[in-house]
Amino acid sequence: MRGIRYTLMKNLNLDYLESFAVVIDTGSFSAAAERLQLTQPAVSLQVRQLERSLNATLIERVGRRARPTAAGVALLSHMDQINAAVTSAVDAVSQQTTGTAGRVRLGTGATACIFLLPPILRELRAAMPSLEITVTTGNTAEIARAVEDNTIDIALVTLPVSGRSFEITPVMNDEFVLIAPHDMKLPARITPEVLATRPVLLFEPGGNTRRTADEWLARGGVSLKPLMSLGSVEAIKEMVRAGLGCAILPGMAVPARTKPRDLIVRSLSPRLHRRLAVVIRRDKRLDRGLRQTLSALKGLSSESS
Repeated sequence: MRGIRYTLMKNLNLDYLESFAVVIDTGSFSAAAERLQLTQPAVSLQVRQLERSLNATLIERVGRRARPTAAGVALLSHMDQINAAVTSAVDAVSQQTTGTAGRVRLGTGATACIFLLPPILRELRAAMPSLEITVTTGNTAEIARAVEDNTIDIALVTLPVSGRSFEITPVMNDEFVLIAPHDMKLPARITPEVLATRPVLLFEPGGNTRRTADEWLARGGVSLKPLMSLGSVEAIKEMVRAGLGCAILPGMAVPARTKPRDLIVRSLSPRLHRRLAVVIRRDKRLDRGLRQTLSALKGLSSESS
């Protein structure tokens, strides 16, 4: 049964269906040929081909008028559905190719997701309301693997990241800061030696953010055992607010315009930065949605300069 259905569908031709419908609507092959701007033999041939494909007689002549047979009536009853399905399919493909719809799979770290992405996603939503954007969070290594495996289209991650198949575009520097409870006594200069004498909370191991903080401490001759390692920047901030200790955080997590009054925020000495970059496969096909997303992420470089 499946083989018969497949053969029928393979042989169906939308032009043949249109010719059949117009013949019935106009009542004659000659009138249909005039409307379709074809010759009458061409219209007759298309109808015969359609009948052969369906193994059914679809039109009979009653006097001078062409009328549908029972099989023809059955086919006509589905013409609106067929036309609607074809129109819907063409529109869907058009939306994908023009970029008025589509999907972008974006990967980034949890901190960037909270503090960088919202205005970018708002602008993309305004520009392309039908664009579906899914966001996956993880550390740099996890996100880079997903880009390599093509399960994520584009990423915003902390450098370094490596991969021969990647196009890597640095977009911004982010300076680390120390946050501490408002009642913690701290010297003017926050050095690794200072933190060696304080309870410190850090990001959990495995990501570039923790590695960057550990390397800064090591350069100052400090091997620190953190009081606590957490995966969430907001969780770390709450622990600091509760007075459990101080923490090294990316500056973007403590925006200057919204620095909390219940926390002390200090620069580190020597200063510590990380670089964020946009990562995409070199062979990635850029539709309009992905191109717009890439442009928005690269725009971070002008905002941070």
